[in-house]
Amino acid sequence: MKHTWKLFALLILFSCGSSKFDSEVTLPKLFGEGMVLQRDATISFWGRGIPGENVRVSLAGAITSGTIEEDSTWILKLPKLPAGGPFILEVNRKKINDVYIGDVWVAGGQSNMEWRLKSQVIGAEKEFLAGGNPQIRFFKVPNSYSAVKLDDVVGGEWKVADSVNLKEFSAVAWFFAKRNNEEKKVPVGIIESNWGGTPVEGWTDAEILAEMEGSFSKQAKDVIENNERWEAKLKENDSNRQMRDSMVSKPDSLTAMNVAALSYDDSKWRKINLPQANPLQHIAWVRKKFTLTTTDDVRLHLPTIDQMAYVYLNGQLLHYKDWGSTLSELMIPSKILLTGVNVLTIRAINTWNNKPSIGQSDEMYLLEAGNKISLEGTWTYSNTTVEPHLPKVEYFNWMPGMMYNAMIVPLTNYTIKGAIWYQGESNAGRHEEYKTLFATMITNWREAWGLGNFPFLFVQLANYMERKEVQADSNWAFLREAQTQTLELPKTGMATIIDIGEEGDIHPKNKKDVGERLWLQARKVAFEEKILVSGPQVDSLYRQGNELIIKYKSTGEGLKLLSGDAVKGFIVGNEKVDFEQVSASIVDKQTVKISLPEGMEVGEIRYAWADNPEVNLVNNLNLPAEPFRVEFE
Repeated sequence: MKHTWKLFALLILFSCGSSKFDSEVTLPKLFGEGMVLQRDATISFWGRGIPGENVRVSLAGAITSGTIEEDSTWILKLPKLPAGGPFILEVNRKKINDVYIGDVWVAGGQSNMEWRLKSQVIGAEKEFLAGGNPQIRFFKVPNSYSAVKLDDVVGGEWKVADSVNLKEFSAVAWFFAKRNNEEKKVPVGIIESNWGGTPVEGWTDAEILAEMEGSFSKQAKDVIENNERWEAKLKENDSNRQMRDSMVSKPDSLTAMNVAALSYDDSKWRKINLPQANPLQHIAWVRKKFTLTTTDDVRLHLPTIDQMAYVYLNGQLLHYKDWGSTLSELMIPSKILLTGVNVLTIRAINTWNNKPSIGQSDEMYLLEAGNKISLEGTWTYSNTTVEPHLPKVEYFNWMPGMMYNAMIVPLTNYTIKGAIWYQGESNAGRHEEYKTLFATMITNWREAWGLGNFPFLFVQLANYMERKEVQADSNWAFLREAQTQTLELPKTGMATIIDIGEEGDIHPKNKKDVGERLWLQARKVAFEEKILVSGPQVDSLYRQGNELIIKYKSTGEGLKLLSGDAVKGFIVGNEKVDFEQVSASIVDKQTVKISLPEGMEVGEIRYAWADNPEVNLVNNLNLPAEPFRVEFE
């Protein structure tokens, strides 16, 4: 009887103890199946619940508990845990499976960070064939913006890097994460929070920007002082965006079949001369008739359509081209072709600037058994006959603080290793304020996360646009300089990619080198490895007669040229003389010699100073020398 009473008492105690943590709690969207948490650091967990009720968190043998605050919020912290998994995360009665502990990075910026692996990235097919890596997971924060700080992201879920999901991941972040996993042997989580075309001030707290001087100050103050008005304006704009996206996403199938049919009467449509003219707007429909002598082995060559397009042949959907992709040469099924007259119809949309464009010279034709049939010349087109105008959608996300409030603030309780960043193109026209803006954003993020000076690694702008031998007024060169100056902040690192851009594409397809160069910076900045991570950097400069002698650091085993027998990319000038190219040569492993023009006593020397400079100076790791400008006398 005595033992029975003791057992009964223990059961009562156990029952009371278990019920203490039965209350319902909600978690932010970041906490879900497949998540990765940061190793070797205090891990924060937070959410909402019933005030006064208890909440307990357990993971990998560690347990913590607390009480929900009067405002219904709670936050708890677990001690440092080593890498591993999979584990089960338990928060009261909630169980989250497939949780790993490893390294977590935020991947921020604009379209070059957002650029998906499936979008013609060099080497992507090899990655797809390899099948991904179950220890790498991505969380894509949906594009969103807000005039007020949000406590959760609007959507998103953790996705394992398998053969299906991998195609949608940021290419730069994937190649970075892959190296992290391979070299550190730990799971890796990437939180993608990026948006194409966006300026740095959109990713920075408007309250901070409102106190600064710059082109952004007036807007920042307006957002802060007229918050309610902006909330209403954003709500209306978001409604317009949803309507636009619904109109754009899929054409009515019956309408499309009718408009794309050979029998459709387009006599009331206007004429357009492609690719020279571009009066297209909204949801533009264009048609072109052509004649075939055979229906066998017919291919369509039309690689350039900006941005999205539905391509029809004789009323049948032939191909859908998404944004960020090119239209590869298409084999047209013979069963939808006719001997004689056929019609090619394109439904084109550009949600970026509402001006779709189709084709480029010498790149618009059909191949009929190897013979070219040009598609250049007169087409019929309609901007509004088939479908109505698209509603106007403003880019309010570009405004100070808007993306910061919706896409950064909700992440700041989540413990991370650091951030990788690729942005600057949208600020190049205001390069003079970028150093201050960018440094402010980095400091803002670090203070918001409260993790101290976490590693912040960024990409310097690639070479881009028409190549000019001398371009002293290049906005992109000045922006690159501002990025270099940001390295004055502690625990920052910069990947220079002045050698792998593309003249005609702001989105260079070599993302592998970008991700791997960022990883080199991570090894030094985040993991404190003593390794060579950058291309040659100017250490000192002095004059010797009519020559300039530049001493470099970060040369590794020595300077070398990727091509030719002379160093390319140097220009000199002064206030009285325009800049001009000068000859330069490697003297030894750390030294370059430049020959100055006759009579130049004082001036400025610049290297790789253009939108798209031709350069060839690297170190033994083939990392390019960093752009710079220095005055001399």
